[in-house]
Amino acid sequence: MKVAINRCFGGFGLSEKAFELLLAKKGVPFEKRDSGYSTGSAYYVAGHLGHVDHELSEYQYIQNRSDSDLIAVIEQLGEEANGWAADLAVVDIPEDVKWYIDEYDGIEHVAEIHRTWYGND
Repeated sequence: MKVAINRCFGGFGLSEKAFELLLAKKGVPFEKRDSGYSTGSAYYVAGHLGHVDHELSEYQYIQNRSDSDLIAVIEQLGEEANGWAADLAVVDIPEDVKWYIDEYDGIEHVAEIHRTWYGND
């Protein structure tokens, strides 16, 4: 199984080019405009430019870090997939592992889920 992570301080984020490719792979027609902020462009479902209810958030598309389209975008674009303060990578892990992404200040790694017991006070 492949899992996408960020390898530097900052946090997981896609470049505009990567987000647009991901939307295309998902079959989501979109329009974009300059957001007016330093964050770049704002994306909307096609035909709904500027309507807040139809804004497309990168966040909703990067939650599943093992999503095959997300993995394909990162592998296809390499460093061009990196958003601001991101250094994205794909990690291969065994299919049968129960996993989660652990992070410190934006630097992430894939960890295996183990059982934990706590004593009663």
